Amino acid sequence: MGLLETTSGAIEAEAIQHYQSAFQAEPRNRAALNAVTKTTVNSVAMNRATVVNSNHIYSHIVPAGASVSQHTSGRCWMFAGLNLFRMSAAKQMNLEDFELSQSYLMFWDKFEKANYYLENILQTLDEPTDGRLVAWLQVDPLQDGGQWDMFVNLIKKYGVVPKTAMPETESSSASRWMNDRITYKLREYGSRMRRDYRNGASLSTLQAQKPVMLETIYRMLAIHLGEPPSEFVWQWRDKDKEFHRDGVMTPQAFREKYVPQDLDGMACLIHCPQASKSYNTLYTISYLGNVVGGQIVRYLNLEIDVLKQASIAMIRDGKPVWFGCDVGKTFDRDLGIMDLELYDYEGVYGTGFGMTKAEELDYGGSLMTHAMVLTGVDLDENGKPLKWRVENSWGEKGGEKGFMVMSDAWFSAYLYEVVVEKSYLAASLLKLLENEPVKLHPWDPMGSLAIAE
Repeated sequence: MGLLETTSGAIEAEAIQHYQSAFQAEPRNRAALNAVTKTTVNSVAMNRATVVNSNHIYSHIVPAGASVSQHTSGRCWMFAGLNLFRMSAAKQMNLEDFELSQSYLMFWDKFEKANYYLENILQTLDEPTDGRLVAWLQVDPLQDGGQWDMFVNLIKKYGVVPKTAMPETESSSASRWMNDRITYKLREYGSRMRRDYRNGASLSTLQAQKPVMLETIYRMLAIHLGEPPSEFVWQWRDKDKEFHRDGVMTPQAFREKYVPQDLDGMACLIHCPQASKSYNTLYTISYLGNVVGGQIVRYLNLEIDVLKQASIAMIRDGKPVWFGCDVGKTFDRDLGIMDLELYDYEGVYGTGFGMTKAEELDYGGSLMTHAMVLTGVDLDENGKPLKWRVENSWGEKGGEKGFMVMSDAWFSAYLYEVVVEKSYLAASLLKLLENEPVKLHPWDPMGSLAIAE
């Protein structure tokens, strides 16, 4: 038996002495210890060459407005979705910039999520309380996060309004306590429904309780966010100082006039190389959504180059691209750099880090956490992407006034989905979108929500 081998599986004293000696014998370890105990490991590991070589010059750029801020809320997917359309609306109204109300969509998203949760409780009454599914439904039923199809559901059902028609509140910008109180109430309702069912209440009796529950949820949301307008007066002065008035408008009428994009003509593409998934396959996630009766989440899983080429084509035609990624990986928020070479962790720790994208998904190392918008790409002389311009929703601090730079290698490693117009897809891929989607478990990594603050 070797020096460090053990039959019990426990860590022996001799082994600890060996580890201590090995650590102390390497001068690099002492230098790393002195540095990392004084400051963050990212500060020590930062690769200066990567920082110097990162720039915000691109061969192709899409017009974008000033950076907006979701503050300390998880509404990135909503901000990214509205950012797709606000500049076309601004152009139509001859404005330098324009912002749609994220607070308006937030209200209806949470109200719909409350109903979605209660419906899921009614559908799972025979499931054990300590089973994985019921436990999953309780995790965070009213969280801020979302996905593309959830955004589409809100726009289709509720329309949009200018930010001035429903501005931010304390709770829309910092949603923690609103979410806490309403989530408590929803769990209380869920436990009551399941208890009453065990005590013999019929499904119709439980369904009859739901309107009263939703009235309470509406009241709580309105206290935090204000009531969403059913109509509003829209007037503005354009960049040439000319006055305009549309008069009284409804959210749907405003959407039809100023945000007329065909949402049914867009598709969400994902790149998920796990062995449990297959390419050229349409997927959905069980129990993931917001609007009961709305469209389900639909992902078409494709090779990463297909996502890149469709995104490039959109950007070259002046169209921004919604995308979802794992924003926290090899990223510096202040510099606004997303690059696999940004940190030399191996130089600090003396060990490499080498899981594949599939392995990171399989073992909890990565998943989609944040949604932003691609507004530019830098192509080489052969048309291959070198880096991408990213419009974020964290305000103007960081990067180039809130715009980030993403290396193409980072795109391959940590970007998981893009939304593109169907006209940019081959006929063979369009046909796949007509298939019945394969259902994945609610806890599948592709079921993660964009929620990063």
